[in-house]
Formats: sequence, structure tokens, C-alpha cells
Amino acid sequence: MIQIIITGGTLDKHYNELNGELDFPETHIPEMLKQARCSVDIEMQLLMLKDSLEMAEADRDKIKQSCIATDAQQILITHGTDTMVETARCLAAMPNDKTIVLFGAMIPYAIKQSDALFNLGSAITAVQLLPAGIYITMNGQVFDWDKVRKDRKAGEFQSLGGSCSGAKN
Repeated sequence: MIQIIITGGTLDKHYNELNGELDFPETHIPEMLKQARCSVDIEMQLLMLKDSLEMAEADRDKIKQSCIATDAQQILITHGTDTMVETARCLAAMPNDKTIVLFGAMIPYAIKQSDALFNLGSAITAVQLLPAGIYITMNGQVFDWDKVRKDRKAGEFQSLGGSCSGAKN
């Protein structure tokens, strides 16, 4: 069983036609799993719907406590891309025998040409294949949490050197 902990981020943003802003009326994850025809046993926990720039240490602690509390050994965390590495750092500080993969999107799922569905599929595959540890998957790549950064100009995640320790060559 895979546990998905939903925290928000661009992936779940929706365009509000009344005020022209992006907001979080609900998560898109159930719809995305249905569209992907995902047959993996998945449980979802809606923890929060926040932009990652608005996340505080208390929010990261809630995410960490949810990871500790679940019996699942495979955990996916939806997360905004701006502070994904900071949350991964918080998770890496806890004793861990689980495989935890953080993922998000550069373009909201509800907007045409979003990368959200692809990133969800990549994360579902990665969490099933990787050994215990903390990882980030974006742009079709899997990164060790401490060997990646978001390149805001390029709009993608880039390796800081070395390959993912869980990757098979």
C-alpha cells in the first residue's frame, strides 16, 4: 500500500475565475489517479492545501508526524516546488525505514499542458522501486533529496552532482 500525503503546492492550485487568482478549493489527486487508471493500492491523507512558500516549520512537523504515524512503508508527498527540499531536509532528520518521495508540478493540474499527471506517475513508480530513504522526483528524474535544487529560471529540478543512490544502473 502507498500512502499519499497531500499538502498542496502548484499541483493542486485552481484558477479562480471570479478574482483571477490561483487558490486551493480541493485536491486533484483522486481525479488524477482515476485519469491515470492507477491500479495500485493507495490511501490518501489530505493534510493541508498550502503554497509551499507559506509553509512554516509547524507545517513541516505535521508532515513528518504523518510519515511517522502511517504504517505504510511507501509514502508520496505532494508538495510545492519552492520549498520541497526544505521539507525533505526536515524528513531526513527523523529515523526512517520508509521510502518517501516528494513530488509536485510546475503547472497546476487544472491548466492545459501541466506536468502534474506525469510527475504523479513518476512518483508512484519511484516509490515502489527505491530503497528506504528520502527522494524528490520531478521532470522524469529521481533525486536524492540532498543532491537537487530547483532552477527557477529553467523551471526544472537539477542535480547537484552524483546520481540517485537508489537508482539502478
